[in-house]
Amino acid sequence: MDLKVLKEKYDLVNLFCNLAQIPSPSLKEENLINWIVDYCKKNNLYCETDDYKNVYIKVEATDAEKEPLLLSAHMDVIGDDSPVEIYLDGDLLKAKGRTLGADDKAGVANALYFAVNLSKSNIKHGGLEIVFTRDEESGMSGIRHVDFSKISSKYVLVLDSDSLGQLLTSGASYTIAKLEVNSFKGGHSGIDIADTTRENAAKLIADLVSQLPQGVFYSENNQVITSCNIGGILSGKLDVTNIINTHGEASYSIRSSSREKEEELKNLMKFLVEDFNKEYENIAQATLTFKEHMPAFEKVNDEYIPILFDTVAKTIGVKSEISSFHAGAETHIYANEKNSKGEKFIPYLVGLATVCNMHSADEYIDYKTMIKGQELLKAFFEAYNR
Repeated sequence: MDLKVLKEKYDLVNLFCNLAQIPSPSLKEENLINWIVDYCKKNNLYCETDDYKNVYIKVEATDAEKEPLLLSAHMDVIGDDSPVEIYLDGDLLKAKGRTLGADDKAGVANALYFAVNLSKSNIKHGGLEIVFTRDEESGMSGIRHVDFSKISSKYVLVLDSDSLGQLLTSGASYTIAKLEVNSFKGGHSGIDIADTTRENAAKLIADLVSQLPQGVFYSENNQVITSCNIGGILSGKLDVTNIINTHGEASYSIRSSSREKEEELKNLMKFLVEDFNKEYENIAQATLTFKEHMPAFEKVNDEYIPILFDTVAKTIGVKSEISSFHAGAETHIYANEKNSKGEKFIPYLVGLATVCNMHSADEYIDYKTMIKGQELLKAFFEAYNR
């Protein structure tokens, strides 16, 4: 089967290809936004954009007693604005010489296709809301500009996982820690080397780094919950050896899907720095600062969606994977925001297609998994509204 025949046979594949053929690198998504807005008009879907050009789509409820559901995906892709030429390789959709953009146009396509069909169906439901964001890949500025007061759903399916059947229930924060050591006296490596009131900051920071946590700090059920990773150490210059260095610094990344465990890690690091400062009082001082770049997406006690998803997946022959991930996504922002009713969002990162080699020129999507993902989404939504 060639690509033309495949697109004629499957409207979802045709929709995906139309989306993927429009280059949309981060903060250059205008052409794609215009295409989506036009597509919604042609299909009588309510659609609007905000001041940041995020897209909001809504299918009104047909049963006010039921709860709405939010689908979310991002419109930007890794890559540039060069042409996207798609071709079919067996069951795989690829792009010649560049990133395909299945991350996350597979999510956009599945959400759009589902919304159109839902609007034409006679299913009794509590309403469907969709948010398509800009700039997820480079800075997540799109999701940070979303007007959450427009959204009434409590449960959110972020369609941005890379494997069909995944439902990820938590994800790690991303915090940068900066460690600095300053010695009060420098000097000459020969003349001043015996002065016990002088300590080399390069040696001191190396000693302190050796005491600080590195790697997995806490795991649970064979999954990493909290970790600490050193980015680098800087002190002095490699070709200058006759100076007693007075400054050293190191950077760390901290990731955790548990605020409690992250605070435990931070407190341990603070304790070690305080202990260092007591030992080197009047000789040197260390400082430790933290800056959060991504809040934690913590697992909630509400098991309704995971149980429903797993049940539905089994019913249609999809193997489900319910787990956590040690990275960031738009789920993290939703998890720390509230809807129009003042309820905290309960988001999940969901896979409705299998996308491989993401963010590379070798990226591809198995079109059969995308079709199966649409079946999964439809079956889930129907079960959600029973």
